[in-house]
Amino acid sequence: MLDNEKLSSFYEAVCAEHQTQINPHILGVLKESTLTGFDLKLPGNNRLRQIQRLNDEDVRVLSKCLQSKRVRGLHLQYNNITDAAVVHLADLLQEENSALCSLDLMFNNIQTDGAEVLAKSLQGNSSLISLTLSGNKVGNRGAMHLASMLQVNSTLQELELADCDLATQSVIAFAIVLKSNKSLRSLDISRPLLFSHQDECLVHFSEMLVVNSSLVELHLGKMGLTDTGMERLAEGLRLNHGLRYLDLHCNRVSRDGAFHLSEMLKRNRTLEIVDLSFNRIEDEGALYLSQAITSPGCILTELSVKSNNIGTEGLLALARARKAKTSLSHIYIWGNHLEEPVCQAFSELISSGRLLPEQTDVSAYEVDGHVFLAEVFHSVRRHHTAAQAQKSNNTPRFKT
Repeated sequence: MLDNEKLSSFYEAVCAEHQTQINPHILGVLKESTLTGFDLKLPGNNRLRQIQRLNDEDVRVLSKCLQSKRVRGLHLQYNNITDAAVVHLADLLQEENSALCSLDLMFNNIQTDGAEVLAKSLQGNSSLISLTLSGNKVGNRGAMHLASMLQVNSTLQELELADCDLATQSVIAFAIVLKSNKSLRSLDISRPLLFSHQDECLVHFSEMLVVNSSLVELHLGKMGLTDTGMERLAEGLRLNHGLRYLDLHCNRVSRDGAFHLSEMLKRNRTLEIVDLSFNRIEDEGALYLSQAITSPGCILTELSVKSNNIGTEGLLALARARKAKTSLSHIYIWGNHLEEPVCQAFSELISSGRLLPEQTDVSAYEVDGHVFLAEVFHSVRRHHTAAQAQKSNNTPRFKT
């Protein structure tokens, strides 16, 4: 086990050597953290106290302290890190006996050049399992470098690139490379900058899903996905035997898209979680989904239809489906039209124990003999499938 007191003293010495001001946040974490397994967490968004966010110079000094120290996890989200600091992080990844398994750089200021440096360092890396770059404006060219990296890297299992300003070219590139990459378990490319309404990207993802059985989790939120795109995606999912979590939040799926999705769910034997929140499937779409949920072939365990303009008829159908189908354990409905019959139906589900309070986003209360529903801040969980896959002999399983 690494001695944290020695490491904090070493950090102070390196700062003095390079004439760099000590960052009290880094020093405090090095002194107070238990470094068994050496997972270093230095996020810049602590709500409980004011902290000094890391800049490029902090990362340069920190990387020198961590060389040959067998760091396993480095969490640097919500700091002020730019492309200049990525070079030093790449040095850690390129160490001969690098043990770094997880690198979280979410919401920093990394752009195209930084993404290229990371991609090149990962071409020869055999330790990193999870890379999070969401919220960095790596752009289309930076994403292309990362997609190319996946052609040769066979270790990375989780890649998060949400809100990274990807364009059509790079989105399609990920779909193409995943036809041959068999190691990636989870991909998040939500909110790319797509200027076409033809759903070309979904055609490529559909073709990829036909041949890829290793991808377990796919996030396609804020893609501008239409009913036509949903139809194309469903075609691939009918023949897919690996995907368990499909995230389609904040798209343009309506009742017709819900129909294509429900027909696929009747036949797909692996898909367990679907997030359709913030679409517009309405009553008819909810009816289609409720029919799919109660069909013998559907194994869905978790469904979110938050904010889909669903009325009483559709929500009651989903409540009946939940009552009849034991495999559907989680359902999220807030943001729809919660009239009293719906409130009563979900109140009965919760009070009877058929729907546990932590498995939905509503709770029931009564005023003057009338039942109402209040929002509870539960939602579809983010599943970190890569680490689980590694622990279970490359057969990823979700926690319940």
